[in-house]
Amino acid sequence: MRIDKYISEFGIASRKEAARVAKGGGVIVDGVAVKDLSKHIDPDCTRVIFLGREISYSKFTYVMLNKPEGYVSATEDSKLPTVIELLPEELAKRELFPVGRLDRDTVGLMILTNNGQLAHTLLSPKHHVEKEYYFTADEPLPAGAEETFLSGVTLADGYECKSARLVLNDDRKGGYITLTEGKYHQIKRMIASLDNRVTSLERIRFADIILDRGLARGEWRYLTGDEIASLEAASNHK
Repeated sequence: MRIDKYISEFGIASRKEAARVAKGGGVIVDGVAVKDLSKHIDPDCTRVIFLGREISYSKFTYVMLNKPEGYVSATEDSKLPTVIELLPEELAKRELFPVGRLDRDTVGLMILTNNGQLAHTLLSPKHHVEKEYYFTADEPLPAGAEETFLSGVTLADGYECKSARLVLNDDRKGGYITLTEGKYHQIKRMIASLDNRVTSLERIRFADIILDRGLARGEWRYLTGDEIASLEAASNHK
């Protein structure tokens, strides 16, 4: 694989940008500054450092995104912008997709990857992977709402939700909901079952991964090694 292609596939720089950095001595290959990025390397055994950061080749890519409003959780859409459009072009070429969905007007933590098997396992109901959200509502939730959520809310269509954890703010007009499933518009429908309406919704945790508050809406970063390991551990839990 060409050095410039190797660098660009990680989404940290385009080939043109990588070439400019290389001219300034910012690309180190096996301990030697390299200016000609057309040379080929073996990704499995070559050490590449770009502007002081070592790039480690991996078959799969894992990204955390702080999803803003107005974007759909899909790889393509004929009418609306997708979360993939928030990624740099070179990274988008790695065929990432969202692990699960957030509504168009729901914001917060989204994991994107090209590891289809892991994503499928994490979303499987039998693995009980927790998702935590912060919400606000039109009106205070009634007394006993916490117990109702814990015992399982029955939605308007008769579906009985699995046990969920509800922790309310002092004014009871918002708080935290933790689910182990992800039905269509589930939280909005759960709150609606209490004759109320969700006014804002943000996912703040997926499994053990917490939304990085250093990311502004629409910004992203790679998952750390520990975060990837926690996802793998969650996928093995039954």
